[in-house]
Amino acid sequence: MRGTERVAKQVQGELADLETALGHEFSNPDLLVRALTHRSLANEKNPSGKHEGTLETGDNERLEFLGDAVLGLVVAESLFKAHPEWHEGALTRVRAQLVSRQHMADVASALGLGTHLRLSRGEDRSGLRNKGTVLSNSMEAVMGALFLDGGLEPARDFVRRWVMGEAAEHLAEELRSGAALGNFKSALQEQLQASGAGTPVYRVKSESGPDHRKRFIVEVRLKPAAGESGLPLARGKGSTKKHAEQDAARRALEQLAAGAAAAVEIDPELEFGRLSTQDEEQSEL
Repeated sequence: MRGTERVAKQVQGELADLETALGHEFSNPDLLVRALTHRSLANEKNPSGKHEGTLETGDNERLEFLGDAVLGLVVAESLFKAHPEWHEGALTRVRAQLVSRQHMADVASALGLGTHLRLSRGEDRSGLRNKGTVLSNSMEAVMGALFLDGGLEPARDFVRRWVMGEAAEHLAEELRSGAALGNFKSALQEQLQASGAGTPVYRVKSESGPDHRKRFIVEVRLKPAAGESGLPLARGKGSTKKHAEQDAARRALEQLAAGAAAAVEIDPELEFGRLSTQDEEQSEL
């Protein structure tokens, strides 16, 4: 038996539960295997970069490109049909949340996709298997594989069950209530400017952790006048500066809603950049 056939049969035999979760049995299982193959393994198997079309040496990046387009199309179609009352702006905002890297990583985690990823030994030891970016990219690659193997129908079914579902319902409710749909920074700026309070500014208070598991604490303040420090509104945490800024803005909005902005209470876990285990898990993305 040739090497590629041996690899295919071995890996395909371990993917039956994933196919069940996806709701699709692949007629060409090699597509699913390719969708789960990170470039680190492809480079390890074939450092020369030649023969990239084979199962043993190919990675999932081309499928990721296709899956991103398929995902955007199917989500847009679902929203278009489900909400004829929404204008273009509303459809765009909700779609952006549903196809976001964070949401797709959450979907991948719910599927247990990380356990099936094919990584190099070094990257596997580094924790790459559970990294949000890798999970979301691989989820898009799987979407591309679903489309190539079965057309739009299995992609539609998967999106309805895993990508839309409760998440789409919650976003629709947020939209009806006038919420920020995850863009808390924009909502905070609009609220502060509308009230004449000023403009929010963000400062990194601490940074910790290795490169693949960074932790940031960011503080948001009202833009100070010359010679002043500015009024602190809240602090937030996240695995990137952007996520920490969004978390800080979210907390500031909660403080403002409670009428407590002038007497803000900093979470002790954020005072000196300490994060609890639960915090770390929640800010993994």
